[in-house]
Amino acid sequence: MTTTTLDCPPARMPGPALLVPLGAALAVLTVLAACAPSLAGDHTVPLVLDLAGGVLALVVLTMMTTRPLLAGVLLAALVAVTPAATPAATAGTLVAARWFPLRTAVPVALASVLGHAVQGLWRDPGLPYGWWLLCDVAVHAALLGWGAYGRSRALTVQLWRERARTAEREQAARVDEARVAERTRIAREMHDSLAHRLSLLATTAGALEYRTDLSAEQVARAAGVVREGASDALADLRTVIGVLREGPDDLRPLPTPDDVTGLVEQCRAAGMQVELESADLAHLPSAAGLAVYRVVQEGLTNAHRHAPGARVRVRVETRWDGATVVEVVDDGGPGGAGASVGAGSGLLGLRERVELLGGALTAAHAPSGGFVLTAWLPA
Repeated sequence: MTTTTLDCPPARMPGPALLVPLGAALAVLTVLAACAPSLAGDHTVPLVLDLAGGVLALVVLTMMTTRPLLAGVLLAALVAVTPAATPAATAGTLVAARWFPLRTAVPVALASVLGHAVQGLWRDPGLPYGWWLLCDVAVHAALLGWGAYGRSRALTVQLWRERARTAEREQAARVDEARVAERTRIAREMHDSLAHRLSLLATTAGALEYRTDLSAEQVARAAGVVREGASDALADLRTVIGVLREGPDDLRPLPTPDDVTGLVEQCRAAGMQVELESADLAHLPSAAGLAVYRVVQEGLTNAHRHAPGARVRVRVETRWDGATVVEVVDDGGPGGAGASVGAGSGLLGLRERVELLGGALTAAHAPSGGFVLTAWLPA
């Protein structure tokens, strides 16, 4: 990881909304500092000269963010001859510490301390000279520390922001690389498997369409090839879709237990014999309601796929303790074998969904033949 070193000022200049009140406050303090000696009876320097020195100090202060050492020396010279420059000189120490490293801010602060010390020698500071020097050093040290802390904090915040932006860019680059790699893999899989199977289907179907001289046995064999190829192509398509989809319900609204009736009706329209016994499940949370729908959907799909012609019974009930039980049972159909208990991705995903809700899912052959899928969801 690379470390960013920031030598530039860590913050922008205050906007006009702050510059106006700050400037006004400094101007007021400058006038008060210029008038204070005259009010105290000290007429060593005419008031007009003190005011001129204070105004000049405010002008020099504007140079602090571009030429701090020169501005510090000029402010120290002005404050040595007039107390009206005190607000600008002390503010200059804070600005230098806030915008520049200590190697630049400390000389500015020392220059201001020296200027105030000289001022206290020939103009009455209003208190003993020793206390004047102590207050002079303490004030500038506090301003120096305050500005250095603000600069350090701003540098840290800016450094972390840069690191966060860098991390976001790196993460976005990794996501893009993974997406490109996944798209390449999907395209390869579709070309190598799905495209091949669909081409075979088209060829076989074309032969059935144009070869009217085929015997019944040959037609049956070709139809078997079409059926098997379509089944394999559907399996490949499911694999590709499973990779593409980020979640099971990204592209449509989440089903609810109320949709179970519509699901059963669709299966009946497709020729399945389905009996439904369902309780009112409007009280279920959305996650539990979706799990109920998925259990019924998986049970009907398994029965349709592995036990065609079977009679299916769907039962959804709420027990006395508030738990919900979903059961999908088929009688095995004409063959009596029922649906498969294999570890297909459908049952595995369904079991994970139910267990995440604190429930349990069982799938087994029924004692009387057929297949039973049962889910239990806690209250």
